[in-house]
Amino acid sequence: MIRSLAAALCLTTGISLAIASPLAAQEAIRSKPTALPVDDATPAPKDIPYPGGTIRLEVDASDTTQRIFRVKETIPVATSGPMTLLMPEWLPGNHAPRGQLEKLNGLTFTADGKPLSWKRDPLNVYGFVIDVPQGTKQVVAQFQFLSATAGNQGRVVVTPKMQNIQWEAVSLYPAGYYTRQIPVQATVTYPAGWQAATALRGKRTGDTVAYDVIDYEALQDSPVFAGEHFKAVDLGNNVTLNIVADDADELVYTPEQIAKHKRLVDEAGALFGSYHFDHYDFLLAITDEMGGIGLEHHRSSENQVEPGYFKKWSDGEALLDRNLLPHEFTHSWDGKFRRPDLLWTPDFRTPMQDNLLWVYEGQTQFWGYVLGARSGLFTKQETLDAYAQIAAKLDTTVGRQWRPMEDTTHDPIISARRPKGWVSWQRSEDYYNEGLMIWLEADAIIRKQTRGAKGLDEFAKAFFGVKPGDWGELVYNRQDVINTLNGIAPYDWAGFFQTYVDSPTRETPKGGFTMGGYKLVYGDTPNAITKAAEGANKIVDQSYGIGLIVKNDGEISSVIWDSPAFKAGLLVGAKIVAVNGDEYSGDVFKAAIKAKAPFQIILKKDKYYRTLSLDYSGGLRYPRLEKTGEGEGSLDKLLKPKT
Repeated sequence: MIRSLAAALCLTTGISLAIASPLAAQEAIRSKPTALPVDDATPAPKDIPYPGGTIRLEVDASDTTQRIFRVKETIPVATSGPMTLLMPEWLPGNHAPRGQLEKLNGLTFTADGKPLSWKRDPLNVYGFVIDVPQGTKQVVAQFQFLSATAGNQGRVVVTPKMQNIQWEAVSLYPAGYYTRQIPVQATVTYPAGWQAATALRGKRTGDTVAYDVIDYEALQDSPVFAGEHFKAVDLGNNVTLNIVADDADELVYTPEQIAKHKRLVDEAGALFGSYHFDHYDFLLAITDEMGGIGLEHHRSSENQVEPGYFKKWSDGEALLDRNLLPHEFTHSWDGKFRRPDLLWTPDFRTPMQDNLLWVYEGQTQFWGYVLGARSGLFTKQETLDAYAQIAAKLDTTVGRQWRPMEDTTHDPIISARRPKGWVSWQRSEDYYNEGLMIWLEADAIIRKQTRGAKGLDEFAKAFFGVKPGDWGELVYNRQDVINTLNGIAPYDWAGFFQTYVDSPTRETPKGGFTMGGYKLVYGDTPNAITKAAEGANKIVDQSYGIGLIVKNDGEISSVIWDSPAFKAGLLVGAKIVAVNGDEYSGDVFKAAIKAKAPFQIILKKDKYYRTLSLDYSGGLRYPRLEKTGEGEGSLDKLLKPKT
């Protein structure tokens, strides 16, 4: 009616009515503020010495009951006025902003015994701004780091038997300087009688160790493992295996086991042709009480394995922990010494750019398995089984159809390693294992191009082995990688990476298998690695056929996107309570799949039950590698020891 009246008015008066846009109609009822200028008070880092002098950092780490680190930090100052002190945010090896700021509490500052007020920088909440009074020579900061007392608070780093001190958690640093230009002298008081290991060196008095002065960058790169049950083992070439354990009997090993670890050090030296450290400390925790970790540093690494690392050496499940040390050791060359130019940063506030993690982590994953085989930590067959498991699992990652592998290098920032409901479609940090498969194919290409004269070993020497003894950082970009590869074996390496790194793909690269004398096949019997993973994780893994991983209690932990299980309506977190009328068990579930006929399940999710039919008749499917030719192929040659 109103619309008709308006039309009539237009016709009778000859007046045209302009129709207002939706945005214009809103103008009369919306206030419109003007943006204020953004004032970033944190000074940019400069590559000049910190003028105040050496910071004294005192950490009381003796509390194993409430697990609180108490910190006193004396920061010399050269000038008065505004000063910003930062807690590290972007942490090397984490590839993301992982500083545990919420655990820093009770913060106070004083100058000449008088309290100083502070405020947090709202644009950088890791920054604390103080006003240094005229004539002040030093500022004293005191605070507590409230380490996790349960797994839902973060990684547990203190138990009654051991602890892991990461310096970024118990220190602040002055903004405005490259962290390598800030000298620090750290002192730690440990629980009574405990021994400690770190890449730092110092002098012990009672239960307190005063470490030598070092720059803040290197301090952060030199964490500590300490414990009641401790043993240090010389592996040669200035490398030490430092072991802490929940129980003393976990420190008992055989000469043969240590010989394999010594050979790891020798094989790495033979591979890279040099060592990039004056000394190196493996920090190895054998525990199910302290939180898991595998983190690289230039002259050390943090490693946690399950109890039984030595005691259950021959058990299948123990295999799963033996790739950790070769991987983290490789990082001394790949990731710490040679580092992507945009992943290296002058301080721990500057964001890292993760695009080249398929070299940093992917090639490290590649060499970790190769060195594991060459040193004897894995047998050759166990290594081939691991490759089969990796390739098959990657082929279930159908998210590769829309998400290029390089985009997964940003996943540490995007998802912060939180669990995902549809990981096969979302993808996760595939740059590790897909990177391995890419470099496996690259090795096979080099061997084919050079008729077996060269392999990726030559790339390792040329790229990572330069400047022996240098434990600084030598940065690179993608073109540097391509140029080095072309110097070894001319090939369209730019196109190779364009295909596998930058573009969506249908399946993981398998040229390392096919050119190397093997092919990926499936059967109804799990290989050694798959069997170990099923046992350790208490699961039935049928990702490769029906598209399900189910825990032994029936809870679904993974559903492969677009698989028969997906099409039937299954989802993570639901629980299979019955199969063909029988109460769920792993054996009942596998028997139903093995029958190669559709079967019925009863599914429970929350308080709701459903009866579903799984239309699948493909049987059990487990991956393995099958030899395709006679004699020694390029993959066999790759895994042969060099020492």
